[in-house]
Parts: sequence; C-alpha cells; structure tokens
Amino acid sequence: MPSPAPPSAAPSAASGAVPVRRVLTESEAKPVYDLDPAQRVVALTIDDGPDPRHTPTVLALFEQYGIRATFFLIGENAVEHPALVREIADRGHHIANHTWTHPELRHLSETQVRDELERTSDLLQRTTGRQPTWFRAPGGDWSAASLRIAADLGMRNMAWSVDPRDWARPGTSAIIDRVLKSVRPGSIVLNHDGGGDRSQTVAALKAYLPVLIDSGYSFTAPPN
Repeated sequence: MPSPAPPSAAPSAASGAVPVRRVLTESEAKPVYDLDPAQRVVALTIDDGPDPRHTPTVLALFEQYGIRATFFLIGENAVEHPALVREIADRGHHIANHTWTHPELRHLSETQVRDELERTSDLLQRTTGRQPTWFRAPGGDWSAASLRIAADLGMRNMAWSVDPRDWARPGTSAIIDRVLKSVRPGSIVLNHDGGGDRSQTVAALKAYLPVLIDSGYSFTAPPN
C-alpha cells in the first residue's frame, strides 16, 4: 500500500462546525488486522498516549526517519495535554480514538460505550480540527456494540498483526526480538507511549526501526 499524500489543511478547531462523518459499509466496519501483503510496508501504531514523558521522544524519532504513524489516544490523557495532541497531528500523523478511559468494552452498556467513543472523538475533533476515522478497542477486545457505534461515528476499526507485548515491559531486547521475528509485509505493529513507563518501548523503537528500514521496509498510516 503506497503512503498516502500529506493531509490537507484542517478546518479550525474553534470554528464550531459540525463534523461530517462518513457512512461505513458492513465490510468497512470489520477490524483491520494487516495491510496489503504484496507491499513491503509496515504500519506503526502507538497506543495509550499522549504522554509528556515519552510521546515527544517518539515524535522526534519518527521525524528523524520520516515515518508517519497512527496514534490511538485516550481521551482522559488527550484532554490533559491538548498541545501534545496538536503536535502529533501537525507532524502529519493520524489521530485515532482509543476510548476515554481505556475500559473493557464488553463490560459496558451500549450507552456507556457510545459515551466512551463519542466523547473522545468530539474532543479530538475540537482539539485538532480533524474527525478521527480510526478506532481501536482497548486490548483489541471489540464488542458488537463498539463495532456498531464506531461505524456510526464514521470510524473504521484497526487491530494489529504484531504485538511485542511492550505494555508488560518484558525488556527492550525482548520487544526488539518479537517485532523483528514477526514483521512481514503489510504488518500492523502495536506499540505504547502511554499507560506507564514506556522507556523500553522507546529504546526498542530506536533499535528496530533502522533494521526494518535497512531491510527495505517503508512505513505508512493507513488512509482515512
């Protein structure tokens, strides 16, 4: 899958315009686990931020290598760090919805699920002027209600095909090894910049990104 063109200028977040949400087909509403395997392209996804300790380092690293990624932001973190949310968007990365509080969606009522998703999308739209078009369920644990509500809010659902379990802090070398052994053309790689001490993840990214680049991989954020 070729890298999408840079985003066009976004409408002002202060304009008060009602966001226009696209209508998704049933097929589009299903979780996406990987990209086109015929292309030597990897999608990097970053969950649970923004975090003022680790997100700026990740952004600088992506800037160094010219990488465009997708950041799945938690609403309660985004509302505390709006400038960081805008910086992620201004650097050309996709801003995506990862719920407001990172709950287990299967344990919530449909009304609660809608509040988690809609509240986060509305905040991100107000902050960046862009309506999120991707959603990721915490832990990848989608419920029928979350799939339906995400589609209703104009969001596709992005899963992953490579999980180094960096959230468990298994050690930098373990994260590197798991990524490099699992990555294939079209992989969607899960990483975390929030939710705790993510120094291992940052160190792993610094190590495995140049290896993937030297192996002929390029990087993309799946198009909106």
